[in-house]
Parts: sequence; C-alpha cells; structure tokens
Amino acid sequence: MFKEENGKLFYCFDGETVCVEAWGNNALRVRGTKNYSFTGRNWALEEQDGHCGKVEIFRDPNANGGGYANMYAGADGSYGSIENGKLRAVINSGGVITFYNAEGKQLLKEHFRRLRDETSMPLNILGREYKYGNGDNYRIAVRFVANKAEKIFGMGQYQQQEMNMKGCLLELAQRNSQVSVPFYISNIGYGFLWNNPAVGQVMFANNGTEWVANSCKELDYLVIAGDSPAEIEQEYMSLTGKPPMMPEYGMGFWQCKLRYRTQEELLSVARKYKELGIPLDVIVVDFFHWTRQGEFKFDPKYWPDVPAMCRELKEMGITLMVSVWPTVDIYSENYAEMQEKGYLVRCEEGVRLTMLCGGNEVFFDATNPEARSYVWEKIKKNYYDQGAKLFWLDVAEPEYTTYEFENYRYQIGTVLETGNSYPKYYLKAFYDGMTAEGDTMPISLIRSAWAGSAKYGALVWSGDIVSSFECFNRQVRAGLNMAIAGIPWWTTDIGGFHGATGTDPEFRKLFIRWFEYGCFCPVMRLHGNRNPQVGFGGDTIGSGSDNEIWSFGEEVYEIARKYIFLREKLRDYIRVQMKKAHEDGTPVMRPAFYDFPQDPKAWDVEDAYLFGPDLYVAPVMEADALERSVYLPEGTSWVDVWTGKTYEGGQCLVTDAPMERIPVFARAGAEVIQSFS
Repeated sequence: MFKEENGKLFYCFDGETVCVEAWGNNALRVRGTKNYSFTGRNWALEEQDGHCGKVEIFRDPNANGGGYANMYAGADGSYGSIENGKLRAVINSGGVITFYNAEGKQLLKEHFRRLRDETSMPLNILGREYKYGNGDNYRIAVRFVANKAEKIFGMGQYQQQEMNMKGCLLELAQRNSQVSVPFYISNIGYGFLWNNPAVGQVMFANNGTEWVANSCKELDYLVIAGDSPAEIEQEYMSLTGKPPMMPEYGMGFWQCKLRYRTQEELLSVARKYKELGIPLDVIVVDFFHWTRQGEFKFDPKYWPDVPAMCRELKEMGITLMVSVWPTVDIYSENYAEMQEKGYLVRCEEGVRLTMLCGGNEVFFDATNPEARSYVWEKIKKNYYDQGAKLFWLDVAEPEYTTYEFENYRYQIGTVLETGNSYPKYYLKAFYDGMTAEGDTMPISLIRSAWAGSAKYGALVWSGDIVSSFECFNRQVRAGLNMAIAGIPWWTTDIGGFHGATGTDPEFRKLFIRWFEYGCFCPVMRLHGNRNPQVGFGGDTIGSGSDNEIWSFGEEVYEIARKYIFLREKLRDYIRVQMKKAHEDGTPVMRPAFYDFPQDPKAWDVEDAYLFGPDLYVAPVMEADALERSVYLPEGTSWVDVWTGKTYEGGQCLVTDAPMERIPVFARAGAEVIQSFS
C-alpha cells in the first residue's frame, strides 16, 4: 500500500497510484492516476533537480510513530508521511491525504466520506474520483474539506464582483476577458496550484471544495506552505517561472485605439504627442492591418514603408507594437502549407473552422513546436526585420466562435485535456523567437495566460470589456487576483473597450477615473472602440472614433496630461518594482493583505491596493463620487500624497476625491512622496 522511491511517497490501492513528492523548498506535488504510469508532464512547473522529501511509513500505531501515528493512521493503523520544509503530507490507510504546516496546523484535507468514515458511512464519496474513462482519459474530481472562515485569492481573471473566491463556482477555461490561472493563496497559510490544463471547474463551497477536470490522464496539484502571502507567492513564482525584466518602455504611457487604419494616420498621432510635449512610450497598430489573416504582414496599400515608419517613431522615442492573431484564413497564402504540415488546430467533427471574424479562420496549433517556429519565421520576416519588434498577441485564448471545447484537438491532446495551456504556448513562440534574436527583455501584450506564462514575458490585459463603472469595478478586483495568480504584468483598456461615445459626459467621467487608475497599473495603456464607428472605403474593416487624450474635451485632456507626467515622475519607483518582479516574482500591484497579512481587516479590502510597497491606491469607481471611504492598513503611518496630511494605519476614513484626484497614500517617510510635489 505504501512505499518510498527516491524520496517520493507512493500509495497504491485498487488500481490507483498516488505519488507525493517534494517540490521546491516548502511545497509538495501530488499526482494520481489509474493508468499504468504517469505521463511525465510537468505542465506549469519548472523541472526539478532531484530534490527529495523526508518520507516515513508506519504500519503499527504503537511502533515508532507515537502520538503522530495515532493522529494520522487509518483504520488499520498504517500511514505514510512526507515532509518538505514547512509542509508535511500524510496519507492514511484509507487513502486520505492531509496537509500540515511546520507547527502541525491542518491546512488542507481531502474530503473522503466512505465506509471507514464513521460520520458518514453510507455515502461512499471519494476525495479522488476517476469516472467516465475514454481510453486512458478520465473525468477526474478532487475534493477537500471546507473551512467556512477561509478566504481565497488568485485563480486568474473572472468578470465578477467577488474578489474573495470563497463561495464561488469558477469555470476552468479560457474565454475573451476570462483568464484561468488556477493558483490561489489562502489566509490559512498555504498556496494551491491545480497543475492541470484541462477544461473543467472548481467550486469553493462552504460544505466542500471540488476541482474537476473533464478529461485527463492524471490528477496533479501542488500545495505550498508559508508564513506570509509574500513567502508563498515567491515560492510559487520560483517553481513556475519569474518574468523577464520589464523594458524601459513599459514604465511609461501607451497609446492605442481600434484602430489606426494607415501608416500616415498612426504617424500623425505620434507626431501630435511629440508636438504637445507629452511623453509617449508605445503606439499600437491594431488588427486588420494585414492582407489576410494568417499571412502575418502589413497590407502595403495602407502601410507602404514600415521600416521608415519605425525609424521615425524611434527618433521620437516611441516603440511600435503590432497586433498578431493566431488565426489563418482558409484563403490565405499559408493555409495549404500549414494544413499539409499539421500546423492547424483540428476539429473532431464537421468543417474545420474555429473562428469567423472577417473571414473563415482556423487557429494555428501553438502546442506544436514546429508550428510555433513556422509562424515566428513569418513574423520575423514581415514584422521583426522591418523594425516592428513588439507584439500584441490578441485572441490568445484562443477565442473559439462557439467555445465547443470538445470539438477541437491540438498536437498535445484534445482541448478538453490541454486547452487552458494554449496561450502559454502561443506566447512561447514569440518569446523563443525574440530571445533567439538577442532580446534579453522580451514581453508581449496578450489576452490570456495560464500558470507559468509570466516567464515568457506575459503582459495580460483584461480583454474586450464594457465601458461602465460597474465593469471598471470588476477590473480592479480582477487585476489583484491576477497578481496573486502569478501574472505580475497586467493592464486594462483605459476607459473600457465596448459601448462608449466620446462626446458623452458620463463616459468622460468614467474615462477620467479609469485614466487615473491606469497611472497606477503595471502598464498604463489607453485603448478602446469608441462610437460612432468610422468606415474605411469598403476595402477592409472600419474603425472606432478618435481615442487620444485630446479626443474628449479640455477637462479630460488636462487631467490625462497630469497623470502621464506623474507616471514619468514615478518611473524610477516603478523600475524598482519591475526589478523585484523579475528577481523574486513580487507582483507590482497587489492586495493589501500581501504586505499586511497580520491585519485581519486587510484581507477584506477589495477596492484599494498597493502599487509597490509604498503607495496605497484607492480608485474612485462611482460616476459622481467626489469622496470615498478608505481603510488604511495597520502597522504604519500613511501620508495623503495630495495634502501631506498623515494618518495612523488601522482606521477607515473618508477622503476627498475631486474629479482630478485619485486617493493615494504613501508610507510615512517613503521617498516616492516627492514624486507628487
């Protein structure tokens, strides 16, 4: 039933094999299968170096085990134990796994309700369940005992008001504006990674936690113990990969809209920023600048001299970013070759179409390394070698027109089994290509991610969201959960993407409040599809209306200008935070509890956050609010950066928030206060 091999603990019973092994410093990885062997895939985890845990196996509660044996043992008195740093896992003879920290506190326990459980004998509900086998794949469920007082943060980006995931039902699937990154931190003192890219769901209910993978060969998860959220987060990032250093252009302001239709139109906007003396680091060429999808090149009719455009922008100190989609139109010049070589996503039934957006498209199979190399060579020839070296990887989920996950297949398996990893592989194509060209700080703006995406330079934005205060509120919470989930670079479309008219006074209020918030995001990026829509001669897709900072009236312009210059003043501070993200995985923006875990009230703050260790930001998320209530975490004094007034932490106060001012507090004595003078 129990055995030790190479510092790993194995439990074998009735065709199931469970392996628990040390991973990193304070973590244990659990895998289970009813197949002959494990797949050997590490998925989100970096390769291990043969690190061994301390394994003990007891077969008699009265021999060698003492009190621990009586505590852990199953009905027959046997159990297996493995310890790694601050974490211990115990499997009893009934197969139940329980996790304890270094002080013996129970962190997590599988939820078995079966014959040997005297409280629920008739139920026979297992903590690990393998059902509906199709070949060597199963629908796998893993269940844990619930703690009603637990708070859970992370899990990626979900468009909901709840930031604390306790009580939530989450789909484990990638969709436009929904990003599944299945790692969370609990206030009890542990982190949990569902190391499985299968489409499924998780439910953090009061009467139990249940993880489900709809189709996979094995269960795979990781538990991390730590004395603080920061310790847990940094261990997680060391095991899944930390981001490169953010390049200098990531510290400033980015201009984007749907869409600049011609080379001259884009250059005219860049020139106006230069004439106005307003710093601009990046300007973006959005979608449908291409000939056909899947040809990965500018349409020369509208973009006649890309190298000259890039040179002029560079002389102005501006970097060009270009949108790339993973779609290949069936009439594109590359489709036949990519189909022949097996570089396209396959359909299980029906016509091979995976998206309909301006054409009939099939996604390229980013899980195929040869397909990644093929696409990068096209990118290199048509963009990179022309001077366009920064990429916006849109539709990265990928955005299946009908999201019929069961109908698609990648090289590495069906989408049901492997689908959530697609954005990571898509990103890897560009990371590998850019690093091969000598880029030591490769980043790509991308609409989706999975665990481990950070190491490939993922800068995630929150998708095609609505322009409303209610939606703005959701983004603030989503960004903080993305940070905990291991994506330290994150941003939004300032002002939202859909549904706004630039002349609407109500939208202008939203724009101002969102722009102020954008100044205190890891990347400050303006984007949106503004009404009314503008045609483009019938040759190609149209455009939204103007979306530059001068497009919405004088008041908006002056406030936006103020925050762009404030961002410049914060550049040195931001650079330090980017370096910390690169070196130890510390998120640039994070919830209050990250830095103040001993303050119970900090775990309840969802509408304010830390931007680096010294700035505490409280966005205004109501249309007509000119003040707002703010809780200041205890343990330090806080200075209102606009008034200079000092407050003791551990209190809630009402602070003024006129339209031109977002409430921001700095730790007393912090040098960054000078940036606001």
